[in-house]
Amino acid sequence: MQKAIVCWSGGKDSALALWKARAEYEIVGLATTLTEEFQRVSMHGVRRVLVERQAAALGLPLHLVSIPWPCTNAIYEEKMRAAFSAFKKQGVEKVICGDLFLEDVRRYREERLLEPGMGVFPLWGENTSRLIRTFMAAGFGAVLCCVDTQALSGETAGRLLNEELLAELPPSVDPCGENGEYHSFVFDGPIFDKPIAWRRGERVLREERFMYCDLLE
Repeated sequence: MQKAIVCWSGGKDSALALWKARAEYEIVGLATTLTEEFQRVSMHGVRRVLVERQAAALGLPLHLVSIPWPCTNAIYEEKMRAAFSAFKKQGVEKVICGDLFLEDVRRYREERLLEPGMGVFPLWGENTSRLIRTFMAAGFGAVLCCVDTQALSGETAGRLLNEELLAELPPSVDPCGENGEYHSFVFDGPIFDKPIAWRRGERVLREERFMYCDLLE
């Protein structure tokens, strides 16, 4: 089996990608982008300690790629290319990505971050309505850690990702939130040896648009 590392946000897509890819690749670690000043997962806003607990429950080493805030594309690309180059020198041949259908995002990864042929996209092109129900049927548990208030009510942040929530999503919202409508934190599922304990903190609006629910230990 080829050795692979997973681009790990701590959310449902990276969890599903890992779950699916482990049948074909030897998963040897997780790569997570962390905003240095806040010690939180970039975009998702999840505390470092919670992704560390995910990694422990997966039995995998967590590799943190620290970026500044604010961060330019040039700095981000430099940091990510350096990280993936280091992984390759350690025998990692593939990088597992959880992208679903955004061709520009996939192209950006393949052209600006990864070496040719290094990217693997195990969820690519799947029907997102079926995929989210596969996620729940498999026993995964997740909570919404960030929502775009231009797509969803800010009160959705902090809610569990379940059938009740899916039924309330507007038709314009992708069931998997692939257009950035929401981000999630996975706390249970078949890939973990035990659930990750967490509790809801306060909701905070950032940039007058993104509502975060602070997830606490």
